[in-house]
Amino acid sequence: MKNSTITFIGGGNMASCLIGGLIETGFAKEKIRIADPHPEPIAAQFGVRHYTENLTAIDGTDVIVLAVKPQILPDVAKYIATALPKKPPLFISIAAGISMANLERWLGANQELPIVRVMPNTAALVQSSASALFAGQYVSDVQRELAENILRAVGLSLWVEDEIQMDTITALSGSGPAYFFLIMEILEKAAINLGLPQESARLLTLQTAFGAAKMALESNEDAATLRARVTSKGGTTEKAINILETGGLQNLFDDALQAAQQQAIILAKQFGEQ
Repeated sequence: MKNSTITFIGGGNMASCLIGGLIETGFAKEKIRIADPHPEPIAAQFGVRHYTENLTAIDGTDVIVLAVKPQILPDVAKYIATALPKKPPLFISIAAGISMANLERWLGANQELPIVRVMPNTAALVQSSASALFAGQYVSDVQRELAENILRAVGLSLWVEDEIQMDTITALSGSGPAYFFLIMEILEKAAINLGLPQESARLLTLQTAFGAAKMALESNEDAATLRARVTSKGGTTEKAINILETGGLQNLFDDALQAAQQQAIILAKQFGEQ
């Protein structure tokens, strides 16, 4: 990996996170390029090579990370396709909802293109992303390892073997941080309504969420078992859990994830029409 040149097309938050994570793990700045209409801020932050012209940036690169918004990706990909070498580089797309078939069509359907789709999430900002990867048929084992290492620079990464699962992953971990932020927001407000000062409610909520996540990550047991351990019969936790379950919390989350999954499918169809 350390001998590979990586070019980011697009200089938004996710590109910035990945570049920062790569540099922190020891990847050479000289091997990283960024192409963006206004690349100066990210170039100044990380000291990487920067360009305003995509074709110049990708010349001789080993990896192209497509980090632009899904709405403009078709045009960007079609333009890049005009200058691909006979042995194309590895493409990594972090654009939500863009299918492998559309990526292959825009980048050149007549070539055997190694493409990896990735669904990271916003926790990459603190190098704690949960990223799922799906490899196209022309991705080699070496390229799979390279893609995985790039995403591991900002958190956990895992592979899925069925592309259809990417829509569910978008609904779960892609949108997931917002669900937990909402739960923390609700808990904080409830505690304030019960008399806690706002700052105390905020700090206790955040630390409790962090502690629960840390316990779950470091345990070999599932969430249901961990929950049962802190739910004493007849105690305060059991009383609260009963209220949540009676209120249909499971059904609400079932409906929420299904709605997010369906929206991902709808958006993918819209983007794919270009």
